[in-house]
This record gives sequence, structure tokens and C-alpha cells, in this order.
Amino acid sequence: MEAALKLAKRAYNIGEVPVGAVVVKRSTGEIVGRGYNRRETDKNPLAHAEIEAIREASLKLGGWRLSGCVLYVTLEPCPMCCGAVINARLDRVVFGAYDKKAGSAYSVQEMFSLPYNHIPEANGGIMEKECSELLSEFFSMLRNKHKRGDKSNGKKH
Repeated sequence: MEAALKLAKRAYNIGEVPVGAVVVKRSTGEIVGRGYNRRETDKNPLAHAEIEAIREASLKLGGWRLSGCVLYVTLEPCPMCCGAVINARLDRVVFGAYDKKAGSAYSVQEMFSLPYNHIPEANGGIMEKECSELLSEFFSMLRNKHKRGDKSNGKKH
């Protein structure tokens, strides 16, 4: 989770919602995929941290099936990312902060309890305080910039 949090801070520093993710191969503990939010930067609604990490892991491991791997992400995955986890056949998802607005592992819905062809394990609240504080700080900064009329989207230069 610490590696995912470092990636979330990278997203924060470029003005993106600070979410980071890593895919770890269970047998070796090696990080095989990394990602952080890049939706604003790439102008792409699919550029979520989880999708980026899953894509990189698939390329590195040479296939789309990521069984034997765990996804660590700083924020509870949304419906799209939960779907990607299911389709990639990840063994487990470990996340930090719960997302009461879009979280689809537990908060808004429980996608991993539905009868899909693959059901990963999911654990939330890991390093929750650190993950939540980074998100809160980011959105507080955006609100303050908005009040001042600053249009820089939180980017640090």
C-alpha cells in the first residue's frame, strides 16, 4: 500500500485526484504494474489508477489473466475498476479509503459479491487514515482555489 500511496502523491502533484495503484505478484511480492490517476492529464475517462496498473501488469506478464496477483489501491474501486478486476481475474483487491460516492466493493454496491464468473477477495481500510487524508487535502485545496478563481486544477509547478 505504501507504493500505491507514493503513486497517489504523484497524481496529486500533477493536479489529479490522488489515487495510486499497484499490482503485486503473490508468489514473489514483485510489483508488476503501477498506475495513478491521469484522467485530466490524458483527457481520458478510463485513465484510473487501477486500469493503468492492470494494463501495465498484463503487458509485463504477457497476458490478460492476472490470477496469482493482488491489486493495492488507495481508494475503493469504482464500478469500472471493479469490472476490470473481475475481468483480469485478480485474486484480491486491497484498498485504503472507502468511497461513499462511487465505491463498488462495499460502499455503494458490492460488485464482488455478485455471481460473476470470477469473484476476488476484497479488503478495505488498509492505511485508511493516510489515504483519506491525502484525498481530503487535495479536495480542500481545490475548493480553496475555486474560491479564489484559480483555474489551475491544483497542479503544482
